[in-house]
Amino acid sequence: MTLKDIANELVAGCREHRETANLDKLYVPDAASVEAVDQSGQGREVTGLDAIRGKHEWWENTMEVSNMEVSDPMLHGDDKFAVIFEVAGKDKTNDQTFEMKEVALYHVADGKITREEFFYAT
Repeated sequence: MTLKDIANELVAGCREHRETANLDKLYVPDAASVEAVDQSGQGREVTGLDAIRGKHEWWENTMEVSNMEVSDPMLHGDDKFAVIFEVAGKDKTNDQTFEMKEVALYHVADGKITREEFFYAT
């Protein structure tokens, strides 16, 4: 897959709620995922598809999303792209509502995502 193919499929998967299903298709087995802060108790950085699946599971179990906007991908050279996520929802653990804007930067090598980094206000 080209960088553009990967970026478009990641965005389509997010818009269609296929994020977890896309992990095997788009990511290398030892991909890294880095958050701005540790929210899930797993640390800021996790490595490997099982750990990234764990982050997805934590999010789905902890947050109730009422609205999510996903930008078109913004390509950078031949090995990176960024996506902006705007999310509104509720934390299921305390019923507190939230709105957040997040920039995700994805690093690609040999047709797969090797690293994702998330930037947001903390």
